[in-house]
Amino acid sequence: MAKFTKTSSTIALCAVANFINAADRVIMPIAILQMSTQFKWDLHSQGWVLSAFAIGYMSSMLIGGGAAKRYSGKNTLTLAVFMWSLSTFITPFFGHTLNMLIFLRVILGVGEGLGLPTIFHIFAHTVPLEERSRAFGYLVAMGSVGQTVAALVCPHLPWQWMFYIFGSFGFVWVLFWAVFYHEVRGPFEEEEFIQPPKVPNSSARWIEFIGHWPLWSIYIAHFSMNWSNYIIMQWLPTYMARNLSAETHDIMFTALPYMLNSIVGVVAGHFADALITHKWTILSVRRLMTFVGLLGPGIFLLFFSSVSNLPLAVLFVSLSMGLSACNSSGHLSNHADVAPNHAGITFAISNTLATIPGIMCGPLTAELVTQSHGRWFPVFIIAAGINFVGAVIYQSQSAASQVL
Repeated sequence: MAKFTKTSSTIALCAVANFINAADRVIMPIAILQMSTQFKWDLHSQGWVLSAFAIGYMSSMLIGGGAAKRYSGKNTLTLAVFMWSLSTFITPFFGHTLNMLIFLRVILGVGEGLGLPTIFHIFAHTVPLEERSRAFGYLVAMGSVGQTVAALVCPHLPWQWMFYIFGSFGFVWVLFWAVFYHEVRGPFEEEEFIQPPKVPNSSARWIEFIGHWPLWSIYIAHFSMNWSNYIIMQWLPTYMARNLSAETHDIMFTALPYMLNSIVGVVAGHFADALITHKWTILSVRRLMTFVGLLGPGIFLLFFSSVSNLPLAVLFVSLSMGLSACNSSGHLSNHADVAPNHAGITFAISNTLATIPGIMCGPLTAELVTQSHGRWFPVFIIAAGINFVGAVIYQSQSAASQVL
């Protein structure tokens, strides 16, 4: 059997890992509807359960970027998937204890925080420039497919089985990854580089990772994108149930935003690569896709918050999440352009900063809604405003030439 070292095989395996990664994140926002009723949690308790994941996620992002370079992408990704799958699988055993549940959510975040920086490191070393938009498009799209599948399946299950089923998927993936992915190490490592970095700058001081405006434009765009995405991911089922009178079976409509996100992610990736092939500059493509990926979601999030009709609300939030997928061919692909030798680390820094919204959105949303006497409009106004600011900064400060 041929080794899985070709570009397409690497993308496929990493995309499936991201499928599991994203699916495991979606379980709790759906399960919490049953769990909060069973265990009598108030909105603030739910907020901390939902945000605990982001605390662990943020704490391991920088570790993930460095670990992939030092201990190999294969070993780091194996550890990451096993860790988050184990914490998912055993969650039902500790669901009745709020503190232990929060701890397991933190562990889930730690495992998933190791994952994406490692995948970015692998892509930067195995995927050629003209295929990167497509690769990141498939990566993000498979994450959306994972969220879609979880959103469709979980509302029909007892909450315990949500965790058992999706936790098991990770164990199966680890076996396939260990057997079929072969990474070249040591003095032969350069053979796995499809396209060598433009400048052989293999070492950089940490201050350089925060000392360039092109990098900060990526970090800020990522932060802005994640602010609205975390609100939708964490609170959409609760918002639909409490404010749009959605029944239990209606919660499966939370899959629609992820489905559209998946489709747009793939289409946007091919479209971005086609523009580059037709002599658009890489910078103009990155800026266009990021502009659409931030401005569009902000506008539709405002529309979403202003309607009380369930089908119309689902349409608007789906369009918001769908257009957000354009970012995969925008600022998310920009890491490999500006820091080809350090894409895993720059993404780790970016995702660390972009995880702050995940920590804040739980308790902050609960507080805003409580203080507003059940009104959610302030939550969405803030999210849209942050998207608009991020779009403006990226347009003015981004670059596509190597800075690290």
